[in-house]
Amino acid sequence: MKELPSSIGQLNALQKLYLERCSELKELPSSISQLNALQELILIGCSEFKELPSSIGQLNTLQMLYLKRCFKLKELPSSIGQLNALQKLYFVECSELKELPSSIGQLNALQELYLKSCLELKELPSSIGQLNALKWLYWSGCSKLKELPSSIGQLNALQELYLLECSKLKELPSSIGQLNALKWLYLSECSELKELPSSIGQLNALKWLYLSGCSKLKKLPSSMDQLNAHKAIDHGVKLP
Repeated sequence: MKELPSSIGQLNALQKLYLERCSELKELPSSISQLNALQELILIGCSEFKELPSSIGQLNTLQMLYLKRCFKLKELPSSIGQLNALQKLYFVECSELKELPSSIGQLNALQELYLKSCLELKELPSSIGQLNALKWLYWSGCSKLKELPSSIGQLNALQELYLLECSKLKELPSSIGQLNALKWLYLSECSELKELPSSIGQLNALKWLYLSGCSKLKKLPSSMDQLNAHKAIDHGVKLP
């Protein structure tokens, strides 16, 4: 299958559109914007898929957007920020995706942002700090990520932060100490991470701190004495 007919927009009751291993599908018709009941849009293994139509922003009922192994996808339309009902945004093994648009900060309902093995993705836009409903941020295997924006400290609802196999990440912003709702901080295989900011001691809601495979992290800040969190820490890291 190389394309979907434009008449797909006439499916007024369609709630879920699932496309898997449509290896010659390159794009979706703009008429997808007429799917007024659509709640989930899932594309898996559509290896030639290049872009989402700008009309996607008109999907006012869309709650989940899931793209996996869409290897040719390089960018997202700015209209994605108009998805007022979107709660879950997943990008898995989209190896050519280079950036997220700044309009992502307009996703007022977004609760979960999942990024895995997006090898060309270097940063998050500073507008991420505007995601007032975000509870769960997962970033794994994004080997070009060097830093997190300081605006991450504005994520007042964030409860879980996962950073795995981000081999270029050298430090965390001091603003991380402002994450008043953070319960779980998971850092694994961040081999260039040399230190944690002293502000980490301000994370009063933190219940679990997990550090594994961060080979250059030799010492933890003394401010961690203030944490009541359970600590699961690899050998080789000096406790305060």
